[in-house]
Amino acid sequence: MSSTAEIVAQCQALYEDLDFTAARAWKAAKPGRKVVGFLPVYVPLEIIHAAGCLPLGIFGGGDSLEVIHGDAYYQSYICRIPRSTIELGVTKRLDFVDGMLFPFVCDVIRNLSGIWKMMFPNVWTKFFDTPQNFDATIGGSYYMKELDELREGLEKLVGHKVTDDDLRRSITLYNENRRLVREVYAFRAAKPWQAPTSEVYLLMRAGLMMDVAEHNQMLKDYMAAADKEDRPKRDNVRVAIYGSFCEQPPLNLIKSIEMAGCYVVEDDYALINRFLMSDVPTEGNPIEGLAMTYIKASVETSCKYVPKEEDKGMYHVQRVRETGAEGVIYATPSFCDPALLDRPMICHRLTEANIPYIAFKYAENSGQMQPIREQAGTFADSIKLWS
Repeated sequence: MSSTAEIVAQCQALYEDLDFTAARAWKAAKPGRKVVGFLPVYVPLEIIHAAGCLPLGIFGGGDSLEVIHGDAYYQSYICRIPRSTIELGVTKRLDFVDGMLFPFVCDVIRNLSGIWKMMFPNVWTKFFDTPQNFDATIGGSYYMKELDELREGLEKLVGHKVTDDDLRRSITLYNENRRLVREVYAFRAAKPWQAPTSEVYLLMRAGLMMDVAEHNQMLKDYMAAADKEDRPKRDNVRVAIYGSFCEQPPLNLIKSIEMAGCYVVEDDYALINRFLMSDVPTEGNPIEGLAMTYIKASVETSCKYVPKEEDKGMYHVQRVRETGAEGVIYATPSFCDPALLDRPMICHRLTEANIPYIAFKYAENSGQMQPIREQAGTFADSIKLWS
């Protein structure tokens, strides 16, 4: 069994590799294999996997990629992730990717799908829309048609049919993945000193760049190894972090918050592997199962409409209570309209529930961590002193 250090080192190597060496090797290992990239926040990975493709998470260029060409395609007053994603494409770091999915997050990602089609006409590119009406007969019916259209597009890409049995096998694997992911998060909430978020985050990011069966085994190995670790328990404050569902923070931001005296016990990082909160049925029509699980049991986040105003933010309050968090850090990417529009409403709900919070903005290439560490440290101290 691997140690946590070995597992985390493997995950960090994947996280830092902007040439996607592992995904290139997966594709080269067998003739005819296809790789389909996707951007945050949610796409149905089961359908990509059932088509025999590798779903590859594209989360921008992080803090190690200098954006030069990407700035020519987008204005300066939007978030950084589309510009750094274009930089990855222009510099041929994604030249092995056969398809790209751009999920509905905001107008910026919608427009990025159109730009990608013009820049890379030989790549199968699709804007993937999800419903904002959660009536099963309206939004559910619409979403089933969207999933069927995605399935048909992937069939053309790979040159063969994606059967219902193919989908059921993939759904079974991803149900196991979601179950194991929930176990890791529950383990972290119970013993955050044994599973620091700087490790858990890398573990989740790695899973979006490898085959799901391989990630399932990695999750099992990590939990087994972490449970045996002899790590000191510190007098840290338990916090939840929200607002980072799309553009991801640099790893050093997470480490800075931890070094400031915080145990992160709840977050919305790399949300795709937790977006569906229950198993997808494997009986009956698998497309209907995927659609109805999204309609009935998908997570609340800023790019999903909440029909009742009084419900906005209640999910966050509930999760804070369930995980035992003592405060909330609302960390938002600069210029992220969905998160910034949600912030006052969610923070108002936190205030009503007497949950302390702070809020700040970041970019995926944030370099100045000392102010963030000081702000998080002051927040942690205030909770210890006055809460």
